[in-house]
Amino acid sequence: MGICNWFQHKFTDPLLLVLRGGADPKLLSFSAALGITFGVFPICGVTVFLCGIAIPLLGSFVNAPILLLANFIATPIELSLIISFLRLGEVICGAPHFLLTSDALKKVLTGHASSELLLSIAHALLGWVVASPLILGILYVVLLPCINYLIRKLSSPPSSPKMPLQPFSEVGFKVRDV
Repeated sequence: MGICNWFQHKFTDPLLLVLRGGADPKLLSFSAALGITFGVFPICGVTVFLCGIAIPLLGSFVNAPILLLANFIATPIELSLIISFLRLGEVICGAPHFLLTSDALKKVLTGHASSELLLSIAHALLGWVVASPLILGILYVVLLPCINYLIRKLSSPPSSPKMPLQPFSEVGFKVRDV
């Protein structure tokens, strides 16, 4: 199975199913915005657990497939925003900049992190906590008209002349005497 078939089967088809399923656009927009907001959490590997906690807590206020799909899509963005959240947290606390080196990463991976490194992780978390309401709000406002448009576009009858507007079961045949 090629990458296009995989993408169609794992991403496009479920998304179209949800969009055509009659879900509320506000619910879908909130779910996607929340999934992306959780998806940019500055500690890698924790985002799915955040979604797993949010789904039962929010219950019917969130669409779980859209939340998880948006979280998955946000993974590349997460990696690019870790330093931004770190710097924001340092500015809020008035702390000096933490020098990011390959040695610091190696210490984290081997479990020999210093207190300075752990403090920088706390600064990144603080930066995310401060920025996340803004991220959530902006994404919701941007995604709501987009999802409204998609739902209208996908629920309208086909404009193609090849697709009949009536099902074949409603078409009657006229019998002629020969």
